[in-house]
Amino acid sequence: MQSGLALGIETSCDETAAAVIRNGREIVSNVVLSQIDIHQKYGGVVPEIASRHHIEAIFPVINEALEEAQVTLDDLEVIAVAYGPGLVGSLLVGVAAAKALAFAKGIPLVGVNHIEGHIYANFLSGQDVNPPLVCLTVSGGHTDLLLIPSLGQYEILGRTRDDAAGEAFDKVARVLGLPYPGGPQIEKLAKEGNREAIVFPRGLLEKDNFDFSFSGLKTAALNYLNGAKQRGETVHLPDFAASFQWAIIDVLTEKLIAAAREHKVRQVVLSGGVAANATFREHVAEKVKELGMELLYPPRHLCTDNAAMIGSAGYFGYLAGRRSDYSLNAVANLRLGD
Repeated sequence: MQSGLALGIETSCDETAAAVIRNGREIVSNVVLSQIDIHQKYGGVVPEIASRHHIEAIFPVINEALEEAQVTLDDLEVIAVAYGPGLVGSLLVGVAAAKALAFAKGIPLVGVNHIEGHIYANFLSGQDVNPPLVCLTVSGGHTDLLLIPSLGQYEILGRTRDDAAGEAFDKVARVLGLPYPGGPQIEKLAKEGNREAIVFPRGLLEKDNFDFSFSGLKTAALNYLNGAKQRGETVHLPDFAASFQWAIIDVLTEKLIAAAREHKVRQVVLSGGVAANATFREHVAEKVKELGMELLYPPRHLCTDNAAMIGSAGYFGYLAGRRSDYSLNAVANLRLGD
């Protein structure tokens, strides 16, 4: 059947999501059931709890996506599912559901790298994505700087050697007593602060190094808080948040712009949950404009985990001839190009 309809399924962490996408670019339905309220009491995602809730929610969420789109499984041309990277227990739920539906209805199955899905979120907002381009994918678990010479081809220019940027946000926010997820909470605090108030370290800023490291920054931030506590000093949290956030944004932007210059691309692309940060977007936009290049990023609701991006990536992969068989399995540490 050539309906152009793809069912996307995403369960890599703590969102159970399903979406119906037409021709890889149009969102027909997009259902996301978040577990944030469940995990907030623990200060972060508890893998076993996450997978149990995925089991309970997966088919109701898929059914809701199909009903909202006013289609049935028989109308689908392909089923796409995120099979890594992520929490293995969570991923297994989505992969098992996708394989069961594909087998039962004889629908082609395409496994999608979750990071690739974030990139394809840019196709769902009417933007014209034209490689070659440089893309920075930044989230709670990933910080990857990529050269994309053509669709479906990825050259890893750099990635984090330790903590991802979003992970650093979440860990520092937890110490501050802010609710999970921490990134948006720090961003909110930072709006009232002075980003120059505290000088935090920037890791791996030497020339021609596109890798990232945020563990040193995280440690410096925690030491600053502990030192102030021991001295009986009150930390001005907006200044702390603004300075900490700026240390991350500064490094991300500098390496992204350096890569764009080196590879002489026409477009620069942001993706992943941290791409929803308004200060980050504005700073990158200013730098990209100076280079005469075009900046693309998804709307905020498509920066965080969702199934629409998986459906888009899976559909374009399907058109390129990609297929997965029923041996498809979850790969917790999957990397682009694997």
